[in-house]
Amino acid sequence: MSDLKLVDVSKSFGAVEILKKINLDVKAGEFIVFVGPSGCGKSTLLRLIAGLEEITAGELVIGGKRMNDIDPSHRGLAMVFQSYALNPHMTVAENMGFALKFAGLPSAEIRARVLSAAHILDLEPLLQRRPKALSGGQRQRVAIGRAIVRQPKVFLFDEPLSNLDAGLRVHMRIEIAKLHRQLGVTTVYVTHDQVEAMTLADRIVVLRAGEVEQIGSPLDLYDNPANLFVAGFIGSPKMNLLPAIVTRTADGRPALRIPDIGDALVALPDRAPRLEDGRAVYIGIRPEQFCVDGSAEFDLAIDIVEHLGGTTFVYARKGSSAAIVVETRDGRAHKSGDAIAVRFDPASLYLFDADGGRIRSAAFGQPNA
Repeated sequence: MSDLKLVDVSKSFGAVEILKKINLDVKAGEFIVFVGPSGCGKSTLLRLIAGLEEITAGELVIGGKRMNDIDPSHRGLAMVFQSYALNPHMTVAENMGFALKFAGLPSAEIRARVLSAAHILDLEPLLQRRPKALSGGQRQRVAIGRAIVRQPKVFLFDEPLSNLDAGLRVHMRIEIAKLHRQLGVTTVYVTHDQVEAMTLADRIVVLRAGEVEQIGSPLDLYDNPANLFVAGFIGSPKMNLLPAIVTRTADGRPALRIPDIGDALVALPDRAPRLEDGRAVYIGIRPEQFCVDGSAEFDLAIDIVEHLGGTTFVYARKGSSAAIVVETRDGRAHKSGDAIAVRFDPASLYLFDADGGRIRSAAFGQPNA
């Protein structure tokens, strides 16, 4: 396994800049996940690492060696695509060993590598089947096996589970996590599914419009988003984000007025930083941070109740405002059309500037408050 480093890596197609000075240092054996909205550049960045696209500017270094001009076949990488791309006329064993045969490895070594990968992926009973006789999950395991037999320094995954149904995605997510623990190979993984990112990654790279918004462990990003975009992107359901105006209570305490919730007034903690009256900000609160003993309260009307067994998500609003998502363990007590009073601790609020930057203070964004 090898480390991987991106230094001011940029990519342009003509006058259109797709990626802008990406810097990333991946440790050997680390599992890195790229996430972001469609068109943010995450798959393009993976293709630059693989050598399938040419780097416009900057450096790619793998195992201490500059790779910008190295042919993809000599970079020590193996890539698993969204499409299984299996040869339909070949058996599972032949598909897995084809690249090794093409490279001229001895038959005995090819067979040993294929059998080893098949054992890891529980494909041994399927080695003589052809792709048409396999399920989607089995085909994806063959595609992963085809990568494993190459014994790469770095694995690259480009949305490998997006073609699978929900149940298979969960199963394959677990299998990929186990595989990484077993092999310990440096892995770079692209997905649009943040659940995959949160459960698989050692660190997540959040991209937007070709730039890195934040890099950190899944819980770092969840608990301490750097800006409004990351706060609204990481989390399922996502963080509730509401525009607010800095003001004061009748007794002069700093407070926030929330126009979307009927001009509700939320008094800020005593240790809150001084913010100028009239300043436009955004507040954020995660669905699970609503609690029964908070000092702040909203009166809302329930739109939808989403039952997920032990947990229920209530979607509620005030008039024509955007829905606020509340996590509750008392879901059976609520139904559409009911009134609901939701409470929270103002210290659990996240606070952001009007331009999306995080307003950091010990008074705000306490995830366990």
